[in-house]
Amino acid sequence: MSQPAAESSSPAQAAAVAAAARSTRLTGRAAVLAVVICAIALSLAYPVREYIAQRQQIDQLLAQQQTLSAQVQALQQQDTKLTQTWYIEQQARAQLHMCFPDEQCYEVISGQPRRSPASSKQAASDPWYDKLLQSVKHADAKPGK
Repeated sequence: MSQPAAESSSPAQAAAVAAAARSTRLTGRAAVLAVVICAIALSLAYPVREYIAQRQQIDQLLAQQQTLSAQVQALQQQDTKLTQTWYIEQQARAQLHMCFPDEQCYEVISGQPRRSPASSKQAASDPWYDKLLQSVKHADAKPGK
């Protein structure tokens, strides 16, 4: 009696061992599937990378276009101002201390001593004719030949 039980368990054990061996073993279909998936992934990697790089470049160019259009708009506004005579007169009075021939212009000088001409703030606020006179005096002060 023990032999038929041993014979019946032997084919069942052999089938279980064979099934376990098949499940752990890499089949040909699985290997082909893995190769195909790797080939698809590798063939898509470069175009995806290029797409992302192009999108970044497009974003940079759009930002650059916006800044340039803002600069163009500011320059157009400045051009519009420079074509108007009231703006030119205002700038001539403010920066060059000019006035019309029929007007009398005065410059108020404070009682405080003048700063040295090397001071950049003072040099920037001096009228153009003072700068010219200072440069002539400076050139005249150099020792002669």
